[in-house]
Amino acid sequence: MKVFSRVLGAFIAIASLGNCAAPRLIDTGRVGIAAPQSLPPPTIADQAGGQRVHLIGPFDKISVEVLGLPELSRQVQADASGHVSLPIAGSVDVTGQNPEQLARIIEQRLAARYVRDPQVTVGIVETVSQTVTVDGEVRQPGIYPVAGRMTLMRAIARAQGSTEFARTTHIVVFRTVAGRPMAALYDLRAIRLGAYEDPEIYPNDTIVVGESTARRIFPQLLQAATLLITPLVTVLNNP
Repeated sequence: MKVFSRVLGAFIAIASLGNCAAPRLIDTGRVGIAAPQSLPPPTIADQAGGQRVHLIGPFDKISVEVLGLPELSRQVQADASGHVSLPIAGSVDVTGQNPEQLARIIEQRLAARYVRDPQVTVGIVETVSQTVTVDGEVRQPGIYPVAGRMTLMRAIARAQGSTEFARTTHIVVFRTVAGRPMAALYDLRAIRLGAYEDPEIYPNDTIVVGESTARRIFPQLLQAATLLITPLVTVLNNP
């Protein structure tokens, strides 16, 4: 996690807040600055009907429900190789499958073993293979599982919220999109006021909540800081 803090310090500079314009990214020659936009989702994310579908991986716990056959229904945890053992269906590789895909695979396995017209539903109970890192000025920095839809505000809440010294105008999300490392600068106050939507967070994202030295010394002055009313997105160049 310290690596991202160093990257942040090396590649991104933030303009003074004071009575100036809203914070902006400054081109230091080490970062390509894109036009204001939403940070795009990672290409490996599986989208279905506008909602992200989680891919199952090693050590994830799933529920398998077989309609009308409670003796075949259970919760199981994938092993280190990404396999689960199920009655009749046997050992099933769940790695890289979303719940709907896995349900179809199990149905095929059961049908091949003379279970008539099996109807299977798979759900993710707990995931450890899909995580997000929250670092910087939060009360409990760490790696947190992503289950269901995650947003920036929810991720920070998972880390027990920002500290009293957090620079809430300076929250950076790091993400790799199509092989390119990217970063976006967000203003948590603006999101809370509805200036723009709470951005979606994806597995493998890293969130760094900045520290404000000024807040330690002049906490009253920062109350007049302007809002960042649109995310600032950058493409990080290789050194």
